[in-house]
Amino acid sequence: MKTKLTFGELVTISSMLFGLFFGAGNLIFPAYFGQMAGNNIFAALTGFLITAVGMPLLAVISLGITGSNGLLDLSQKVGKKFGYVFTIALYLAIGPFFAAPRCLTVPFEIGIRPMLSEGTDLHLALFVFTLIMYALVLWFSLTPGKILIWIGKFLNPVFITVLGILLFIALISPEESLSSFPAQGAYGSTAVLQGILDGYNTMDTLAGLAFGIIVVEVVKEQGITSPEHIAKNTVKAGVFSCGFMGVIYFFVALAGAESRAYAPLSDNGGAVLADISAHYFPGFGSILLAVIVFFACLKTAVGLMTSCATTFFELFPGKLSYRKWAVLFSTVTFLISNVGLASIIKISVPVLMMIYPIAITLTLLSVFGGFFKRNHTIIVSVMTMVVISSFFDFIKALPSDWTAAMKLTGIIDFCDRYIPWFSYGFGWIVPTVVGFLIGAAILQFRKMKLQKS
Repeated sequence: MKTKLTFGELVTISSMLFGLFFGAGNLIFPAYFGQMAGNNIFAALTGFLITAVGMPLLAVISLGITGSNGLLDLSQKVGKKFGYVFTIALYLAIGPFFAAPRCLTVPFEIGIRPMLSEGTDLHLALFVFTLIMYALVLWFSLTPGKILIWIGKFLNPVFITVLGILLFIALISPEESLSSFPAQGAYGSTAVLQGILDGYNTMDTLAGLAFGIIVVEVVKEQGITSPEHIAKNTVKAGVFSCGFMGVIYFFVALAGAESRAYAPLSDNGGAVLADISAHYFPGFGSILLAVIVFFACLKTAVGLMTSCATTFFELFPGKLSYRKWAVLFSTVTFLISNVGLASIIKISVPVLMMIYPIAITLTLLSVFGGFFKRNHTIIVSVMTMVVISSFFDFIKALPSDWTAAMKLTGIIDFCDRYIPWFSYGFGWIVPTVVGFLIGAAILQFRKMKLQKS
């Protein structure tokens, strides 16, 4: 019986997982915070790597070590209804509602739009480009059995090669020392905390919970059948892919910080990458960046559509076939992508501020649950508190005009005053710890009651 992957299989599967994770957002956000953090780049990177590398790795590991057959199985350890609601919410967030449409619009905004002449109908141009992306994503998604080949052996190597060329040229001879670039805004006072929040935007912890089962299935396809060995090889692939992801984050952020020597501060990471490309590859830079972002987005969008269609096919057996789910989600992604990148981000940030703490807490409970024997009382108590408290982080992250219209500013002021770290976007941490203590106290009370009886 086969117990471990060959080196070639491990590399290919790790490449596939990296490809699923690493989309355009994974380029944009480290480039942006790198430029903003300046001489505080390493502090910001520390925070960013916690939520953009460490937590996704733990998410993949959680599925492996618990022997779960996917996110639904993992989340139903809290409760059946919670499992269904959270699984549906997470897949819709990383799929057709937010992450996938972003994968279609980002390459247009970064790679195509700068090359268009004045007077071009941008709405029509976006429609045509996203239509092409829609056709490609749907074509790849309709053959899910070949995902290892499409992403691990073709799309990802092309992406890494082109990105590697850009980063090598940008970093081989920095024009000024990082110490000469002062940190901007929150990166000057709370760089680590801001880096942690920036890591939310990659959506990789959510993706880790969603993509982990793909790795498990691919490992099984290589002839490994023992649950113990499946778990070990899944963890190994996760370590390789997330470690490589961390290395690229480091270099992209560093390139963003060093861009301060020749480019003005930008309001988004796409503009930072455009400045880097234009500076080191005059004339050719826009094309190079367009190629990088195109492949980054295409491979991630394929993974998202495949995961969403597979999951909903299993969640609702007999309703729609896998192919119909893939067509439905790809079409919804195409339609939402045409509202524009700014609108997508505006709506997605509050949702992430609620879903992310729940995903982090579920992951930590799954990985470290052995320390309290995965007691159901403690798990339910912790998850109840994180769901309630993260709802207030959701309210805080809503656009100010929305909160004013819904008369929620009083709630935000109250939370700012009485919930620790709420103003930094971490109002869920203390209530979640309290939830653990409540669960442990209930458990202890029950034990004492049993002893007396």
